[in-house]
Order: sequence, then structure tokens, then C-alpha cells
Amino acid sequence: MSDNFLCHIENNILMITLNRPDRLNALTEQAINEFIGILDRADQDDEVKAIIVTGTGRGFCAGADLEKGGDTFADNETPEEDYRDSGGRISLRIYEMKKPMIAAINGPAVGVGITMTLPMDIRIASTNAKMGFVFTRRGIAPEACSGWFLPRVVGISKAAEWTLTGRILSAQEALNGGLVSQVVSPEDLLPAALSIAAEIVENTSSISVALTRQLMWRMLGADHPIESHKVESKMIQWLGGQNDAKEGVSSFLEKRPANFTMKTSSDMPPFYPWWK
Repeated sequence: MSDNFLCHIENNILMITLNRPDRLNALTEQAINEFIGILDRADQDDEVKAIIVTGTGRGFCAGADLEKGGDTFADNETPEEDYRDSGGRISLRIYEMKKPMIAAINGPAVGVGITMTLPMDIRIASTNAKMGFVFTRRGIAPEACSGWFLPRVVGISKAAEWTLTGRILSAQEALNGGLVSQVVSPEDLLPAALSIAAEIVENTSSISVALTRQLMWRMLGADHPIESHKVESKMIQWLGGQNDAKEGVSSFLEKRPANFTMKTSSDMPPFYPWWK
């Protein structure tokens, strides 16, 4: 149970809804810890094959809760070498996920409210959405690993423009800049997210999705395509001998839906995680 989130699983899709509408779903330290706990459990739950994150009310997430006023970001007690920003803890947990994640951005998403979506795999937005990397306007710096994620998602020039100015972006500008892949009407937002999630759930192997998700992200930092070739070769060789590959080919030849049975909780390859 969570005080700050609503969670519902249906048709192998976990819907995580930020639920502090009176604060535009702004995140507190407690909420961040709850979110990470939800993700931990979802990653181990074989019933969950895709995850959608959205917000209650008119906002997606207004970033960090500013109820402490000017001292919101102050921490003079934690030693410098031990301090880790809370948004970064969320982003790193999402980055490690085996399950694909879709952000359905229904309204304002600023600060950590937008940076935490960067390691999610797909972002779609309502026409009501507004986004802002507003850190320079608050006298702080980008967080949640956005210095790594944002240039990779939208390119360095656009990332610099958006973070240096700290201005608010419309959903259309976010689409034009590659931050989101679709902009839809408010009433079509969740149906669009559910349609993408269902496409994954109904047609793909959970093992294949988990490996593909990590391949795409990890290779962004590789210095030569040979690194991707090496990992892909491991994947193809191992997957080729597994039940899901046999089922995938057989179902295609027999013109029927596939019934993939391998589980990410117990059936990941022995070389996973290959980066550690």
C-alpha cells in the first residue's frame, strides 16, 4: 500500500498513478521511497509485463514538493561524498528495470517530474501537458541523471537550450524536439498508452523485451559498434536455444498467437547483467 500512488494491474499492465492532486503530484522524500519500492516489486512480479506511469488530476508531477520553502534543497548534514539526489535514485532504478515503462504525461511535468521520465522507454503527452527543466530558474542544477539521459534522448543542442533557459515547453514543442513520441487529446492519453503496452504484452517475449531494453540503453555509452555486436551475439546464441525462441518461430509458421512462457524472475540468461 502507498499513500502517494495508486497501483492497479490489469491484463499484465501495471498502472502507477501519482496521487497527490492537491500538490500537483509533487514528490516528497517519502513518495520517492515508495515509488522505488513499487518498482522493486514490479520488477519481480511476473504478472507485470509493462508499466504505465501517469498522474491524478490536472498534473503529472510538479517536481519536488517545495513546502520547505527556500530550504527545500538544502542539506548541510549529509557528507558531500555520501549525498545522492533523490531524483537520481528514481532514474537509476528505472534504468535497471527489466520491464518496459511508458510515461503518460497528462499535465504539467517540471523538474524531477519530467527528468524521472527520461529513462522510461516511451513518453506520450496530452495536449494539456507542459514540461520544464526549470532548475536554473530555481538556483539549482539538473538532477535525476538528466545530464546523461537528456542529451541522449533529444540531442545536446536541444538539451542545452531547454536546461539553460529553464523555460516551460508546450506538448507540441516537446514532440518537435523528440522528448515525447505522441501528443494526443486528454481523453485519448490513457487509451494510447494502454494500446502501446498491450502491443508489448500480447505479442512479445518478456525475456526478449528485458534484454532489448537494456541493450538499447547500455549501448548508448559504447565507444564502438563491436561492443553491441559482442552482446547481441551472446543474446542470439543463448536465446536461440530457449523455449521462447522456439515458440516465436513456431507460432509464426503456424500463423497463430505466440504463447511465451519464460519469466524474467527466474529465466534470465547466465550472462545477465553483462555490464557488471
